[in-house]
Amino acid sequence: MRLPSMSQPFLLAPIAECPPGPPGAQVRLAVLGARGVGKSAMIVRFLTKRFIGDYEPNTGNLYSRLVHLDGDHVAVQIQDTPGCIQVQEDCVQVLDSLSRCVKWAEGFLLVYSITDYSSYQSVQPLYQHIRKVHPEARTPIIIVGNKADLLHARQVQAKEGLQLADELGSLFLEISTSEDSQGVCDVFQYLCKEVSKLQHAGSTDRRRSSIIPRPKSPNMQDLKRRFKQALSSKVK
Repeated sequence: MRLPSMSQPFLLAPIAECPPGPPGAQVRLAVLGARGVGKSAMIVRFLTKRFIGDYEPNTGNLYSRLVHLDGDHVAVQIQDTPGCIQVQEDCVQVLDSLSRCVKWAEGFLLVYSITDYSSYQSVQPLYQHIRKVHPEARTPIIIVGNKADLLHARQVQAKEGLQLADELGSLFLEISTSEDSQGVCDVFQYLCKEVSKLQHAGSTDRRRSSIIPRPKSPNMQDLKRRFKQALSSKVK
């Protein structure tokens, strides 16, 4: 059963903010996509378990919260982005305006609506922009087809989303933010886990590179042999 939408924009004040931790203690995520695909609704669904249908176009809000993940509490920061991404001549300029967000984030959700084909077309340029900023292929990116409950208005087939994800080397999921709270949570938690894995691998690599190899202990028998040889040569 779908919850009734609100006619007034929902303020995210009820989402508890987590205190800032030491550098590297946070998981930083960004949700990108065209206008009206449900980015803000997804974030609120994940953080509060509630579905709110109506939002004013945002200018880029940042939310943080402690999230229970694999038995631990992880400080998750999620950047919501303005829905101004359109496939048009000035698309590159629009993407450049998101560079600061893209540089900041460690994991990405690229969201489109299955009822809006143009939002689906926005995914690939967004992906390419992320890879330009993060050329390392390990940066996790998940492609999400939202509004999967609106099958009567579908413009993007599931096989199209899967094909695009295969071409880009990303994971693909279709979800319904309004009807499937668990699906939304699964998407965010999976992305959090992938980012945490990379953070752990990076810290391990840094520790390994900082270790100076210990010099081998001298072979005492070999030193005695050389010493005797030196003495005998002097006697001669």
